[in-house]
Amino acid sequence: MTIVLIAVVLYLTATGLLVSAVRQDRGRSARLWLAPANLAVLLHGAAHFLAWRSAGGADLHFFAALSLVGLGMSVLTAIVGASGRMAALGVLVFPLSALMLVGYQLYGHVQHPEPLDWRLQLHAWMALLAYATLAVAALFALMLWVQEGALRRREFHGWLRALPPLVELESLLFRTIAVGFVLLTATLLTGVLFVENLLAQHLMHKTVLSVLSWLAFGGLLLGRWRYGWRGVVAVRWTLAAMALLILAFFGSKFVLEVILKRV
Repeated sequence: MTIVLIAVVLYLTATGLLVSAVRQDRGRSARLWLAPANLAVLLHGAAHFLAWRSAGGADLHFFAALSLVGLGMSVLTAIVGASGRMAALGVLVFPLSALMLVGYQLYGHVQHPEPLDWRLQLHAWMALLAYATLAVAALFALMLWVQEGALRRREFHGWLRALPPLVELESLLFRTIAVGFVLLTATLLTGVLFVENLLAQHLMHKTVLSVLSWLAFGGLLLGRWRYGWRGVVAVRWTLAAMALLILAFFGSKFVLEVILKRV
């Protein structure tokens, strides 16, 4: 519990430093958020590791998986934020990660997690990486949408300085989607190869929704390459595809594990 509390405080500290840097338009001192953010990420990961060691296996149930996606998003945010002007991403991601970690601490621990062989573990970890990457892409899409709207209305708010230029943000969005699409492809392939009896395991609806999300992300990338899709079109496709992915994984896990108690 102490590790979780410290991690939450560090996440919120990093968020506060980011907000302060954006509001005051500071230069070099704007990177002060990196230290508490990196420490929070390390402690976040340590909380899961210690819980798994105590339980005798990796726990990948609803709240644990949600927390791990938050951890992945924070890692990506720290990497992207350290290399460019993406302070606004951390303002959104770090509080979310802190909330997910608290949820895991309060509700997510399973006493005796079901053991998974290396093939199913590979599939699960690929899925979590894909979800984290594409969730960051969805946040980029929201930022792009808000930024475009503000510029169209000629509302030059101070927070716009925390974002890269519109073209750069759009390029970052599509690069992130491309990486997430590759990870999602690997997730689906490992699922087909390693997961047996989808109907008996209540996984058919998850598979169908995941494939639909994969098709949507793939269609967006194809539209970008073939027709130059951008702006609002890209935002809509990204958010629709991400909504399908959330329903596929966390929607089904919430119903089965939280509501129906089928752990």
